Amino acid sequence: MSSILLHLVAAFLYLALAVLSWRSRWRGAALDRPRSALAAWERAGLIIALLAHGAALTREIFPGDAMHFSFSIAISMILWLAIAFYWVESLYARMEGLQMIGLPVAAVAVMLPSLFPAQHLLTNASSMEFRAHFLVAMLAYSLFTLAALHAMLMAFAEERLHKGRLTPLLASLPPLLTMETLLFRLIHVAFALLTLTLASGILFSESLFGKALSFNHKTVFAILSWLIFAALLSGRHLRGWRGRKVLRWTLAGFVALMLAYVGSRFVLEVLLGRN
Repeated sequence: MSSILLHLVAAFLYLALAVLSWRSRWRGAALDRPRSALAAWERAGLIIALLAHGAALTREIFPGDAMHFSFSIAISMILWLAIAFYWVESLYARMEGLQMIGLPVAAVAVMLPSLFPAQHLLTNASSMEFRAHFLVAMLAYSLFTLAALHAMLMAFAEERLHKGRLTPLLASLPPLLTMETLLFRLIHVAFALLTLTLASGILFSESLFGKALSFNHKTVFAILSWLIFAALLSGRHLRGWRGRKVLRWTLAGFVALMLAYVGSRFVLEVLLGRN
């Protein structure tokens, strides 16, 4: 199967599952429909979409012996991992609402490498230290992406709850306090991975990237994101932060993190035309 066909299959499945979820869970009043978790066929469809997405990513990143990466591949990989983590999370928590937010975004993300082909060649990709650093960084990005989607769903659910307008999907979600606990579970793990990413990048920059650490805008935004999430976790544990303050800090930290690598690569590759 060609790479473009894999992209199209994954995008179609993501969108189809999102539409079917909307038709079966979103429309109507909360009492009009029974509450239903992900059906077996939905889980199977999502697995097929993830497999097609993963196969397309593999071809984009490793077209030959070399390793290519770009802002489009970064976004695609982050969403792929985030949806995979969502699939696992859905096994023990009723979070079907994330489909309505995450799957359409994933459908767009999976097509980005076709629209913006990778040109950036990673010259030090053969290093095991670099590959470990790269993997930890992508896991951190994907978990923070899932946390951001989670925060947006919480914000929407809270707004509709205050207005007394619950759909079947929102009515089936866990209580907001439970969702907040799940959110911080994600943030704690992602923060640990981000800390490891930054520490390895700072301490072993010479062996990882072949040059001394430079405090460019990518490094500055990454450190800013770490500081935001550190402040969020401190506020949670020391001052009991919750509610909209938590959601605002989560989204602010996520935006800073996206600007760190994805934003810098987008500027270089698309706006400046450099690899």
